[in-house]
Formats: sequence, C-alpha cells, structure tokens
Amino acid sequence: MAPAPTAGEAAIAMRNAPTIPTEINQTFDLVASIAGMTETKSTRARPQRSDGEQSRERLMHAALRLFAAQGFAKTSTREIAEAAGANLAAISYYFGDKAGLYRAVFFEMQGKPEDEIARYAGRELTLRQALQGLYTGFIEPMREGDVAQLCMKLHAREILEPTGLWQQEINEGIKPMHEALQQVLCRHLGLAAPDPELQRLALCLAGLGVHLHVCTDVIDVLAPALKRGPKAFDLWLERLVMFGEAMVAAEAQRRAQVDAAPTTKTKKGEKAR
Repeated sequence: MAPAPTAGEAAIAMRNAPTIPTEINQTFDLVASIAGMTETKSTRARPQRSDGEQSRERLMHAALRLFAAQGFAKTSTREIAEAAGANLAAISYYFGDKAGLYRAVFFEMQGKPEDEIARYAGRELTLRQALQGLYTGFIEPMREGDVAQLCMKLHAREILEPTGLWQQEINEGIKPMHEALQQVLCRHLGLAAPDPELQRLALCLAGLGVHLHVCTDVIDVLAPALKRGPKAFDLWLERLVMFGEAMVAAEAQRRAQVDAAPTTKTKKGEKAR
C-alpha cells in the first residue's frame, strides 16, 4: 500500500485541480504553507503566488478603510477579513496579528522614506528638478483615488489615539526627509549648514504638498474642479513647483538684502543690522 500523502502534498494536489475556484485555491495555499512550514524554513522559501499577493493586498485595503474610520481598538480582525472576502486565518498568516496588520497598513501604504528622498536629494539636480521630485511624492498617491486620503485619516487617528507608530513615523520618515530637503536648500542658497530661517523655508515648502492631503475634503467643497480631468494633477505639480521656486527666490532675496544692509552699533558696542 502506498504511503498516505502528507497534509502539504494533499493540499497542493487539490489546489492544482483545474476546476477549483480561486478562493478555494487561496485556502489550500494557506493550508499547504502551514503544513509544510518546517520543511520550507529548512530548505528554501517558495515564491509567493500572485493570488497570495492579491489576498494580502485586499486585506490591507480593507484594513485601511476600517482603521481610518474606526481606529485600531474598535476594529476587529473578523471585520477586516469579512470586508476583504478573506479567511480570518489569512491575517495571522500574512501579518501575525492585528497589530502586525496595522503596522503594515500604516507604513506600507505610503512610499518608503529612502525612495522619496531619492526623488529630490540628488546633488546633480537643479532646484526645479529637486522641487519636481519633492512634489511628485505628494501628487502621485493622489492619482490612486482615495488611498492617500484614507492614509491621512489613519495618521490623524494615530495622533489622537496613539499606538506608538506616529512617533516612529516622525523619527524614521518625516525627520530624514526634512533633513534631506534642508541639505538641498543649503546647496541652492549657498549655506554651509541649516539655520532657523532655512528650516522655516523647508517646512513651508513641504506644507504646500501636505495641505493637499490634509484638506482634500475642503478642496472638494471649495474648488472641486481643481481635482477633475486627466491633467488635473499634472497642473497641480506644475504649480507647486512654480510656487516653491518663488518661495526659495524670496528667501534668497531676503538674505541678500540682510547681507547688504549697513551695520550699526548698539549701546553695548555690539553690531546689529
């Protein structure tokens, strides 16, 4: 008598049957992976199937909507699985637990800091090219529909109902991007190091892009036409770059005027401008 197949072999054989629906295939994928987990770790990892990637993505999009609307504490994994049309066990398989899913949604649904910095920090870039790279990082997510808006709402909830991820986002995401932008401005303004006025300029430049995300609902009410049409976001990018250039030029002019101003002596003999 032939030996009975293992759980992993049986699940894989059933998955390969031509008449089995995709949803059942995904369940068999999960069963086979769990059954053969020890063997997989001891040999080599199998390449992830496209249907597995789609299941993970569906879970993340469903979780994003629910976490943004209800917050972490009030959202259950069962609710997320039902919204994604997935098995509850898939959350454990792909993310470990609800906290792991929340972390993945919070950080993976937006660009990586190093990728964003690479858009605008190159020393070979002109100021216009650097600003185009900076604002492309704000505009591109908005082309994807409501994902950017949901991510912003999720971040707002994290600030009000902290789990610890927002401080990590500041330290590992926002701060490095801010410092990189300061270095870009130092090069183009001829400064050896950032000063308070340059920091103010960097925050204002970034603020132009952030405002589009934070106030997208307001824009929809006050000026909805600004987000309509196939070229709407191309025009936003063009204008943001133009406004950014004007801000940098104004700061350069201010600094030139300060440098050219005559110095006077105070009562204590200190020089002032």
